[in-house]
This record gives sequence, structure tokens and C-alpha cells, in this order.
Amino acid sequence: MSGLRTIDVTSVFYDHPFAERILSRLEQAGHRAVLIGGVVRDGLQCALGRDVRFPPEDVDIATAALPGEVRALFSDAVIVGVGEEFGVLKIVSPDGRAYEVATFRTESEYDGRWPGRVDLVRDLEGDVKRRDLTINGLAATREGEVIDLVGGVADLEARRVRAIGDPVLRFGEDYLRMLRVVRFACQIDGAIDDDTTAAISSHASQIRSISNERIGEELIRLLRTTRAASGLAMLDQLGLMAHLLPELTACKGVPQPEEYHPEGDVFVHTLAAVRVADSLIDDPIVKLSVVLHDIGKPYALARSGGVNMGGHCAVGARMTRDVGRRLRLSRSQITRLEYLVRNHMRIADFPAMGRGKQVRFVSEGGTPSTAGLRDRYPLFFDLLQLLVADCEASAHRSSGWAPILREMLEVADHIDLVCELRQARELLSGHDLVELGLRPGPELGEILDAVHDQILAGRLATREAALEEARRRIGDAERSD
Repeated sequence: MSGLRTIDVTSVFYDHPFAERILSRLEQAGHRAVLIGGVVRDGLQCALGRDVRFPPEDVDIATAALPGEVRALFSDAVIVGVGEEFGVLKIVSPDGRAYEVATFRTESEYDGRWPGRVDLVRDLEGDVKRRDLTINGLAATREGEVIDLVGGVADLEARRVRAIGDPVLRFGEDYLRMLRVVRFACQIDGAIDDDTTAAISSHASQIRSISNERIGEELIRLLRTTRAASGLAMLDQLGLMAHLLPELTACKGVPQPEEYHPEGDVFVHTLAAVRVADSLIDDPIVKLSVVLHDIGKPYALARSGGVNMGGHCAVGARMTRDVGRRLRLSRSQITRLEYLVRNHMRIADFPAMGRGKQVRFVSEGGTPSTAGLRDRYPLFFDLLQLLVADCEASAHRSSGWAPILREMLEVADHIDLVCELRQARELLSGHDLVELGLRPGPELGEILDAVHDQILAGRLATREAALEEARRRIGDAERSD
């Protein structure tokens, strides 16, 4: 039996003093109360010298006290009944943080998604054994002594992810647990045990019974880890990927020019790019753009009769929009994803663009302010991160992204000076061109864009100069007619 038996509760209660108050008050009233789940798992990982955030943001408590008894003990606090019929309350601390306090419970009559029956019980063992994984079934006393009823400590030491009891029964209770297994394997940099692997492989198609919203939330959690590439490989090996992201599975076997992609087909390249992103990108939406950036290639290649993949960015952007909707991402997340996939090749042309077009490109989605460039122009820098991951996973390496970064640094002072598109519009608008005799239409738009590019390039600094340039261009257009 492992000798790893305590977690650092001093650190936990330093960050979460109200959690200690909850435990103390429950114990003083004669009710057993323990820390449960992630705080214990991560506390043990910290004790093992692993790089985890500890104490965590959330601290959960389980107790033998029934919801009514908890309410009576904390009548002086704000209590939110988030799932009181299932024994779950949230007690709000004076500083506004909410702590989940759940009565020990057993569950039964599952439909593959939710329990049809929940029984509140007084013993910890019944509660622990209805949980999903051994590493999540660990509890600890207020003094930090770990209570391990399912072998979770040994599994955590071995970096092993294992279902509690019969994995077929555990997954039959909630098939989302199959996806959670992969996510936790990434979180602890571990492997899935053989019985759990076999159960997932034989029931992978059942993941389709889970709502797209829950799947989307879990995929985002997986992408937040620093081992998302390994997670995607596991999803594929277990047979889950075909049901979760069939657009990515379709990239298998799609050839690429070996000159640029010696690493392999589109699927292999994508996993290699995500592996780079794991060490570079924290934002899960940007990392998802890396996952999806080339999903348009199979269609584009087939459309050209196998000649080339031209237009794959536009195709992939439309597919990405559909994926985002399917996963129930927010409208802003979908818009951002679609932009990144659509423009992931365009940014490679940044050094060759005129200065005005460079400024316009960088300014897309930007918010002029006194903040640094990264915060002012997040879309451009998200796109730059995607480009780095893409290039580092191909033959291009730094030659593909370093020129863009150098160019960006060279024009930074200029961008600070004239990058606000609003400045260009203030110097010259479409209404001004109408007053100069142009009719609304494509020609007006072309001339307006051309003058704006000159403004953004720093060649026109006053309204008079902008109007003069517009008159010149209008005259040139009339003479050419």
C-alpha cells in the first residue's frame, strides 16, 4: 500500500478559509465531512512533485449531513440550492466565492446520461463507489489525511486512469465518462488501464447519446491541458474521434506534398501542429483552430480532382462554423474560430503586403487603446500563434513564421501611429466621395479603400490630402472610361 497519505491542507485553507469553516461547523454538529475529488487528487500530485495548480480554484466538500441539516447549520450564510434534490448546495462565503457541499449519495437507474434515482446516504463509501475514476474517488479529512477506498492513490502514483469497479457499468451510467477518461489521462500525463480501454473501445458509439453541449464542454477542457495532442490520438485509437470530430478523422490518408509536409498526411500534420500548440497556446479556442485549420483539405482535394487543395481555407472555415454550432460554442467563439481557419494562410503573405494593407489586417477585430499590441489586436496574434504551430509541424519551421514576426516588429511603431481604422474614416468617408460626384457602387468602394490604404500607410495625414487623393483617383477613373 502506498505511503502517500496526506495533502497540504494548510495551503488549501490559506486560500480557502471558508472551506475550513464549513468542515469545522459540520464536524462540531456531529456530521462527517471531507474534502472530495479534485482538491485531493491535485494535492497528492503536488506532494509527488508534479506541476499542477494547487490549491485549486474550486474546493468541494462531501458530508453525511442532509441538505436540511446543512441549511440549518449555515442559516447565517447565503445558500444556493443548485441541485438540492440530489443533495447539492452551494454555500457562499463572505468574499463571494461559492463552495459546493454535497450530501453523500448513491445513484441508480441510469439511462446512459443521468441517474433516474438518487438516494442520500450517511456513509462515505457508498458515495465514493458511485464516482467515475479512482483518482477522482479520493477524500481527505480536515487535517489532510487521505481516505482511499478505491485504490486511487496507487493509480495516481502510477499515472494510471482506471474506472471505479466495472468500467462497463460506470460508462453505462454516463457515457460522457469515456471522454473524461481521456481528459484526465492528459491532465496527469498518464495512461488508461487495459480494462477501461477495452470498455471504451467497445462502447465508443454510445458517446452519440450525450448532448452536443456536454461533449463541447468536455472537449474544451481537454484542449485546456498541455497534452491535447496525446488526447486527440487517444480519442482516435479508442474509436471516439469518428463520433466527436468526423471532420478530423476524414483527414486520415489525405496526402500532402512531401516537399512541404514530410511529416505525413493531413491528420498526422494536424496532430503534430497541436503538439506544438500544447507548448505554445493556452487559449482552448485558439488551440481548437489548430485542430480544425486543415479540415477543408479533403473536400478541396476531391473538388480539384486530386490536383491541389486550393480554397481549403474557405471550405474549412465553413466547416468550422458547423463544428462550432454542433458543439454549442458561443457565437463569439464560433466567429473567432471561423476567422482563424479562414485566414491561416493569408497571414503568410503579411511581409509582401503594402503598409496600408498590413495595418488594416492587424486592425481586424482590434480595440484601439493604450494597452500593448497583444491585447489591442488579439485576432492577429491568435492567427500568429496558429501560424507558428502550423509551420513548426511542417518543413517550413521558423522560415514560415519568423518573417511575419520580424515584419510585425518593424512596423510596430507605425501601427501605433496610424492603425486605427477609425482615423481613416474620419479623414475620408463614402459620403465625401458622393459629394465629389461618385455614385454609390463598386467603383466608390474601390476608391475609398485605396485612399484608406494610403492613409494607413502614413502617406496621407490630413483631410485635405485625402480629398485631393480621392479627386485624383476619380479623375483617373473618368479618363480611363
